[in-house]
Amino acid sequence: MDKTLIRNFSIIAHIDHGKSTLADRFLLFTGAIDERSFHHQMLDDMDLERERGITIKASAVRLNYKAKDGKEYLFNLIDTPGHVDFCYEVEKSLKACEGALLVVDATQGVESQTVANYYLAIDNHLEILPVLNKIDIASIDLDHAKLQMMEILKFKEEDIQCVSAKEGLGIEALFEKIVQFIPHPDGKDEKPLQALIFDMKYDIYKGIIIYVRVVNGVLKPGIKIKMMHMNKEYHVEEIGVFTPEAVKVKELTSGEVGYMTCNIHEPRQVEVGDTITDSLNLALEPLTGYRQLKPLVFCGVYPVNSKDFLALREAIEKLRLSDPSLVYEPESSQSFGNGFRCGFLGLLHMDIVQERLQREYDLNLILTTPNVQYRLEMKDGKTIDLENPSELPDTSNISEMLEPYLTVTIFSPVEHMDTIMEVTKNKRGIYMASEFVSDRMKIIFDIPLSEVIVDFNDMIKSVTRGYGSMDYKFKGYLPTKVARLDILINDKICDAFSCLIHKDRAYEKGLSLVTKLKELIPQQLFEVKIQASCDGRIISSAKVKAVGKNVTAKCYGGDITRKRKLWEKQKEGKKKLKQIGNVEVPQEAFMAALKI
Repeated sequence: MDKTLIRNFSIIAHIDHGKSTLADRFLLFTGAIDERSFHHQMLDDMDLERERGITIKASAVRLNYKAKDGKEYLFNLIDTPGHVDFCYEVEKSLKACEGALLVVDATQGVESQTVANYYLAIDNHLEILPVLNKIDIASIDLDHAKLQMMEILKFKEEDIQCVSAKEGLGIEALFEKIVQFIPHPDGKDEKPLQALIFDMKYDIYKGIIIYVRVVNGVLKPGIKIKMMHMNKEYHVEEIGVFTPEAVKVKELTSGEVGYMTCNIHEPRQVEVGDTITDSLNLALEPLTGYRQLKPLVFCGVYPVNSKDFLALREAIEKLRLSDPSLVYEPESSQSFGNGFRCGFLGLLHMDIVQERLQREYDLNLILTTPNVQYRLEMKDGKTIDLENPSELPDTSNISEMLEPYLTVTIFSPVEHMDTIMEVTKNKRGIYMASEFVSDRMKIIFDIPLSEVIVDFNDMIKSVTRGYGSMDYKFKGYLPTKVARLDILINDKICDAFSCLIHKDRAYEKGLSLVTKLKELIPQQLFEVKIQASCDGRIISSAKVKAVGKNVTAKCYGGDITRKRKLWEKQKEGKKKLKQIGNVEVPQEAFMAALKI
């Protein structure tokens, strides 16, 4: 195919600025889908995405557009997520493109994730076309929104496209601008095959479906290919494109985006970012892959029924195909048996992975309290990365403890500056800088990761009445004072609730955990003692009273010694039960602990 007629681009934006709606409008406008079979969020094919109204996975689709110059162009469009926890999905997608549409909500203006995605696209050397969305809303100040884009992101006014994805306004003009503005791919069909794997998913019949962007050469069914990083060879079974349904094609030439299957059923045999080449005509060097993202949040994932461990392992391996930012390794717990220690990019990422494992693979899971990864400098000169509280060594052997910090950028109207300062101070934040950006304040703090991941974003939204937005990136490790907080139930440590916490916060967290568990643990036939312990000291304690049983109900009249004998027997029985009885901690208690 003529390379000058191909355009590969992604849609990137802050959360809720209208990426998926714009992708829907593109499908309708080009006739890829008809009005009868249309529904909102066409490219979000997970139930979870539709329920939550967010994009979790990037989706690729091929569109045909007949331009005003009479030529028919081929658009490969990739719709991406907006949440900071899924920035890896955005990065993967940008590698398969030459351009990006940066969508900005005309009512909200430029927000933190808009800026982050803008720089991500620049780092990948893409042409960025600015798009102002939601111009159908009556209350917007269009000139002000344009001025923000020109001042903050240095766009030219003539390049800014004004559209309404919901109503379909300005879509044709945007298509014409894409044709002129976004460059065509410059690969050569006659060169040795080089194709980048930018995504994958598992299909029960076809095995692993591999999403590829062909950079050079031609990919055809029946040829023998080689994965350059994994050093494995396979035969190509099927090649196709998404329109948005999967459609088989005879070949994919340089510059095109599509999928292929090679009858691979073992998830460990393929990895995202690998380069595919023809085993009979090898490329000289592989393409640059993806940087390996470091997880920020760690927690244990265990099956409720220990027999499901193998099913959990298989499910996590398959899930990691489409989500390479998920990191896992086996571990065992005294309370739950065998499971996995998993690393996530944030709490939303953790929540989505848990939901997907439970829905798509029909598993019943328990997740332990999330922790961040601390770094310990030992007195013998060793450095230990610690993410599991149970592995904390003796504090007398530690010379220094370090915890991960983030550089957090907050965009907010000026009048909320004082409340933002107060919130970040309570979260142990260190003020770094602030500046006026157009009509807003850009404030930069260094804040410990452990303080940011749980509810910091919600707090910023709350104190700024929804006008504030935040973005963060990993800064490094700084010295701290960390202690291990344990929860004891009848003098036995319940390791699922163990966590590493700053010493100043230990009492507060221990008290709230003990109070919550007292409410949630049901009464037993014996008294249940719940305690929070930190640095070998009990810092909070509560008791769940035993279920009362009137053992003397059948006694009437007679001597009191008969009743006393029964009471003593009951007392001895409860004492024995307390020694051997196990306390069943309900799943709600673990969920409540995550929210504290």
